[in-house]
Amino acid sequence: MSGGIDRSFDFLPINEREPKPRKRGITEMRGPYYAPVGKRYLLDILETMGAYVDIFKFSGGSFSLMPKKAVKELIDTCHDHDVLVSTGGFIERVLTHGEEAVDRYLDECKEMGFDIVEVSSGFITIPLDDLVSLTKRVYELGMKAKPEVGIQFGAGGASTVEELEAEGTSDPSQAIRAAKRYLEAGAHLIMIESEGITENVRKWRTDVAARIVNEVGLEKVMFEAADPEVFGWYIKNFGPEVNLFVDHSQVVQLEALRSGIWGTKSTWGRVVTYRERARRAAPARPKLVEPGAKGRR
Repeated sequence: MSGGIDRSFDFLPINEREPKPRKRGITEMRGPYYAPVGKRYLLDILETMGAYVDIFKFSGGSFSLMPKKAVKELIDTCHDHDVLVSTGGFIERVLTHGEEAVDRYLDECKEMGFDIVEVSSGFITIPLDDLVSLTKRVYELGMKAKPEVGIQFGAGGASTVEELEAEGTSDPSQAIRAAKRYLEAGAHLIMIESEGITENVRKWRTDVAARIVNEVGLEKVMFEAADPEVFGWYIKNFGPEVNLFVDHSQVVQLEALRSGIWGTKSTWGRVVTYRERARRAAPARPKLVEPGAKGRR
């Protein structure tokens, strides 16, 4: 058994997964954005790989373009497979319409059955205190808040390297300070934007990822992994139970790497876990009696 399923070829060992709801090794999957994702396609994914998917994310406000019935069907399908549903970072667009629009947005998220509201601000300038208040508001409504932090202004819209370079990056300490404030306010997880770190940069800022892990905690953050090279790097450096956000087309490839069954030249056979709790649960071995020790006190 792995991930709570009756796995085929289960005589072959793999890195066993914690059952849902997991606190580490969380996989968030992008839904409709670069390509449409409907109920039938989603069912194909979840009926085959649903045990390894923890969160389904609507990106770019895609739900606001879709029929309400279709959005509800996607949400219900996810819930049928123990998958949480996230709004993605659309709230920063809603914030430009004022407080009333934000209240209506959050109310409809709750009504539609969204589990997670991503609190993002990649394209807008807004006080941190306001975003912390918004995080608390989401929590009070009974949903999980997943604030987004990063070092690149203008992140989240597939801007070019040149455009982002012109904006410049912020000191990582600002993102770390914000992450800690969000967690104190009851945030579920912190989403780390990839722009400025591993996406749309000429050189990866791996030092930023390391500082965030060291100062915030590996289990409290989720890294956006834009392509297999990126999520491969995160797993090599932080282990198979790092929390990652990938596209729906990459779910199988990511899980093959987490489980240790497949990989590239640099990861083949090198991704392993050690389940101390499984060893403790195993029956104790009988004590061996030394030769000639019978009757000895």
